Amino acid sequence: MKKYIIAILVLIVIAVGLQYGAKHWKTTNAPESKATYTNASADLIVVDLPFPGAVVGKDFSVIGKARGTWYFEASFPVKVLDKDGNVLAQMPAQAEGGWMTENFVPFKADIKIPETYIGPATLILKNDNPSGDPTRDKSISFPINIEY
Repeated sequence: MKKYIIAILVLIVIAVGLQYGAKHWKTTNAPESKATYTNASADLIVVDLPFPGAVVGKDFSVIGKARGTWYFEASFPVKVLDKDGNVLAQMPAQAEGGWMTENFVPFKADIKIPETYIGPATLILKNDNPSGDPTRDKSISFPINIEY
């Protein structure tokens, strides 16, 4: 009986240690990447792929949904910046449905990064703002890693 009690206590200690270790590793060794919204929120635009901190290749698609007010003529600009803030790629995301609505409309942008670049980058999706009024600019941005 004494052996069973000792075995159970050892298992409890191991389980608690594993829980603490996993929680500690996650918070100290794997910082979570998050999206940064400027004059925007997830109620205006949602990026499904890639996610913040994702590892992507030289060719990848940006997929998500945005409110119709994010678009102008069924598109809005998407940029990828290198670690120094230089533009690696820039192209429009295209609405995949009727964009003249206040509802969410799916979008897709196909990105092609120069073959010579590998490393950290920032993905930026901006609302199309034909007025040019900077107070109407909105964006979401987050880090990605270009590795293959």
